[in-house]
Amino acid sequence: MCGIFGITGIFDLNKARDALNLLAHRGPDDQGEFVTEDGRLYLGHRRLSIIDLSSGRQPIYNEDKSKVIVFNGCIYNYLEIARELRGLGHSFYTNTDTEVIIHSYEQWGERCVERFNGMWAFAIYDARERRLFCSRDRLGVKPFYYFFSGSQFAFASEIKALLMFRKAEVNYDSLKDYLVFQMSLDENTLFKDIFRLEPGCNLIFDISEKRLKVDRYWDIEFKVREERDEQQIIDRLKWLINDVVRLRLRSDVPIGAHLSGGMDSSTIVGIASFIMNGGGASAEFQLKTFTGGFLEGREFNETEYAKIVSERFRTEYNEILLTPSDFEKSIGDIIYYMDEPQAGPGVFPQYFVSRLASQKVKVILGGQGGDEIFLGYARYLVAYLEECLKGAIYDTAENAEYVATLKSIIPNLKLLQNYVPMIKTFFKEGLFASQPERYFRLMNRYADIDNLLSKDVKLSLEDEYKKFESIFMKPETRSYINRIQYFDLKYHLQSLLQVEDRTSMAWGLESRVPFLDYRIVEEVCSTLPIIKFKNGEPKYLLKNAIKNLLPREIIERRDKMGFPVPLNVWAKRELREFLMDILLSSRVRERGIFDYNAIRGVLASENRFSRGLWGVLSLELFFNRFIDG
Repeated sequence: MCGIFGITGIFDLNKARDALNLLAHRGPDDQGEFVTEDGRLYLGHRRLSIIDLSSGRQPIYNEDKSKVIVFNGCIYNYLEIARELRGLGHSFYTNTDTEVIIHSYEQWGERCVERFNGMWAFAIYDARERRLFCSRDRLGVKPFYYFFSGSQFAFASEIKALLMFRKAEVNYDSLKDYLVFQMSLDENTLFKDIFRLEPGCNLIFDISEKRLKVDRYWDIEFKVREERDEQQIIDRLKWLINDVVRLRLRSDVPIGAHLSGGMDSSTIVGIASFIMNGGGASAEFQLKTFTGGFLEGREFNETEYAKIVSERFRTEYNEILLTPSDFEKSIGDIIYYMDEPQAGPGVFPQYFVSRLASQKVKVILGGQGGDEIFLGYARYLVAYLEECLKGAIYDTAENAEYVATLKSIIPNLKLLQNYVPMIKTFFKEGLFASQPERYFRLMNRYADIDNLLSKDVKLSLEDEYKKFESIFMKPETRSYINRIQYFDLKYHLQSLLQVEDRTSMAWGLESRVPFLDYRIVEEVCSTLPIIKFKNGEPKYLLKNAIKNLLPREIIERRDKMGFPVPLNVWAKRELREFLMDILLSSRVRERGIFDYNAIRGVLASENRFSRGLWGVLSLELFFNRFIDG
């Protein structure tokens, strides 16, 4: 992984270099640049050396130097593609995946990306065509941001680099998205006129004509292959899960793994451990694992499960326990690295676990994407419980579009013991409304923040619902669970991947997420809903694919956590003054977005530290760092 920056038009070269240096944390090992003779194009690269440490410096060129690339990410099947390209007559001067990309572009043009298995964000300057060809990987693991002002086009791995050439202004349409979902639902960011290239898209910028075009080369589809039976699907997934981990172990530097004690990270650790050393037989190749937790009680600490997995696979166990002081000292910097707030408080512990890992390895594996792909969130079960009730009442439960009946889902309802507040809120109103209306209710966080907004900022949810509905109903499927999966993979997952990228790259650590291999996504999405969410059982396919790998205590866990942070405890004690200083500052009153008196009342009360209050805190830190100057 690395940091990339580029700009075309009339610009100050020193300013461009300063923009690149804002990404130094992403690439602390080296830097390089390319500038055209007329000074109208700059490509810059900050390198985190992972593959071919001695000769992999970027930018990298093709044979006649008519094409040049800056690249962030990793193409895991680069060895196989390089072998094919050599057979077609291409010559290489490095052993990097970066050079594979540029020769692939020479050979196959824009369709080269269809051959890549990996995570990427890159820009290729084609001197003959006078254009930039840019691309982002299928699932959006690697970031790519850009602006186009008419006279200038610029791109970067992080927004902060683009702010060297753009004034930081708030995009109030995206702010509405954040207030409702705590994530974005389109290509817009919280910064006016700065966009993200969406996953699975290419961007072509014609330098001569100053014309920009974005094309989608891949999307999530639900074309069911019905000729396969359940066991064939499970066997295929078992092979795939092993293969995606094997590919992601390709590295010329040490590799470790996140280990939470949940099924996803434990699966990755188990497979990586066996591939590296037969499950811990050799200390020389012992997998290093990294775990975080809190001292405020078992509900905030999964380390007991992480230790079970570590002992099972004989990993080198590394642990960090976090404190209120850690939060107070770091949260401002975390929002800076994030560029814009996304998702929940889990960004805080993930930042520190990444710091811990960076002290011992340069590459880390993680289980991100497992819940979205294998349908592991409790809200999926809550949503489908309502469908089962509807089916039982209207006598339609035996229709093929149902994945469970009220009778068959009952054994799995015990998984919802910790989600009673969610269930009460969900069933409070709107029962048996349309599928998009009901899932919108589960994803909508506006109720948590509504009472904290000033009267001038109160939102009508109608526009946000229409935007949500257009996404939710886009896939060609009648299945409720398929539509839920589409939305979460396309948008909810993006907020988590932003956290994954920023918290790791803040420490010069490359994060690899094996479950987000497009082959696994396509396999699961082409599986009948009645199989992949059988009887409403979360992660049914994954459990069956890895049932002989993990300890029973992990497979049978019913207390799914998701890295909870004890902010509710800290807000009443150690963080009380810190939170009051930020949330009751004169800036809050002057800005007029939040209701000063309402926030003061919440902080003085015994109410829980809600996701709404987390949203207010994140936005205030964002405004302080980027907007207020």
